[in-house]
Amino acid sequence: MDITEFAAEFSLVAIVLLVFLIILFFYFVPVGLYITAFFSGVKVKIGRDLIGMRFRKVPPHVIVRAKITATKAGIDLDIGKLEAHYMAGGNVDKVVNALISADKANIALSFERATAIDLAGRDVLEAVKMSVLPRVVETPLVAAMAKDGIQLKAIARITLRANIERLVGGAGEATILARVGEGIVSTIGSSDSHKHVLENPDSISKVVLGKGLDAGTAFEILSIDIADVDVGENIGAKLQTDQAEADLKIARARAEERRAAAVALDQEMVAEVSRQRAKVIEAEAEIPRAIADAFKSGNLGIMDYYNLRNVQADTQMREAIAKPEERKGKE
Repeated sequence: MDITEFAAEFSLVAIVLLVFLIILFFYFVPVGLYITAFFSGVKVKIGRDLIGMRFRKVPPHVIVRAKITATKAGIDLDIGKLEAHYMAGGNVDKVVNALISADKANIALSFERATAIDLAGRDVLEAVKMSVLPRVVETPLVAAMAKDGIQLKAIARITLRANIERLVGGAGEATILARVGEGIVSTIGSSDSHKHVLENPDSISKVVLGKGLDAGTAFEILSIDIADVDVGENIGAKLQTDQAEADLKIARARAEERRAAAVALDQEMVAEVSRQRAKVIEAEAEIPRAIADAFKSGNLGIMDYYNLRNVQADTQMREAIAKPEERKGKE
């Protein structure tokens, strides 16, 4: 290999190495981003901020652009705090936009409060928007019964405004809807007549709104409006009908129980009569044997026997005279 070929190969390696170093430099030192920040009035240090972010696995353009946006809006934020919030898993852009929106709407919102709300899993920008423009939510159909037994079905619209101070740890919309539904049921249930509720549906709103249902939640209830009230079933009459049917079934069961007991008693009496008749028949069967024994022993004479037969015939005649209907039936 001569000197010319060696020089050519060395030049090629040097060029490749130089290109690699240039690419590596521009990766660690985003010059374009530094220039943008400089002309935006944001002070960014190349070594500690830009290059340091690369080593800390933080995209510099996210932090620097958020800093530029905040500075242009008149909010002074520390780059280190923005970077720390990003590394904690927060959304830097939403936090900055929320701070700008809150500042323009004269809502007191600090950077620490905004980052805490964001890290708690709530949409801090949406919360600020909801503080400026309250949101209306609608309850599902709530059914309740007045004291006169008539069922009423109501739907309420709730105007909510986000409470920035209670967004961290405060209950959500589901709790508000559940509490309002419970308040509607309680108010209708305490009414003497469903007609009173139909004539004054705003009475439900006043009573429910006065209970402070937004306590411990992330929202503030501005108003509760009854959107619709319909008459349902006559629950009282239905319950009375069901009770009457149940009482009737109980009475029938008891009557059937008494009838079965009477039938059993009658059958027992019939069985007892049959047993007594059997004993009589058995006793009557012994009479001829006793008469024969009397003849043999001499205790009964022929005249005594004829007298006994006469008495039996006289008894049968008297029984026939006392029961003429049976005699006619036989004839």
